[in-house]
Amino acid sequence: MDVTSLILPDCVFCAVPVSSKKKLLQYVSQLASKHYPELEEQSILEALLNRERLGSTGIGQGIALPHGRLKDTEKNVSLLVTTEKPIDFDAIDNQPVQVFCVLLAPEHECKNHLSSLAAIAEKLSDKQILKNIKHARDNEALYQAFVA
Repeated sequence: MDVTSLILPDCVFCAVPVSSKKKLLQYVSQLASKHYPELEEQSILEALLNRERLGSTGIGQGIALPHGRLKDTEKNVSLLVTTEKPIDFDAIDNQPVQVFCVLLAPEHECKNHLSSLAAIAEKLSDKQILKNIKHARDNEALYQAFVA
């Protein structure tokens, strides 16, 4: 799977000013609903919060993959976000998180959803790509670091 096709250039947000897990999830829900007006912000937030209640999507090394499935859509929605400062996200390595790749998928696409998450995790496991993402200073640089 070409994971770079999951993230569109206008769905990349560098150095967002949030200070907590809840604020980050609210912020990305708002961003997603602005970019995809057919999706309700509250539905997105509920999907993300419901998944986090099962266990943190913080996978370590300063990375989290918040995700959820939505009832009323047929499209996948992805966002790449970095925060100004790392935030506590209950990651498996107990380290704060600064890189967030958000994936929202139609409720019935479980297999595709899981393979997309695995592909994103694999891409972000590349130390050079992750370093470039963390050092990006604007949206364009962040996008270029991800698609490299």
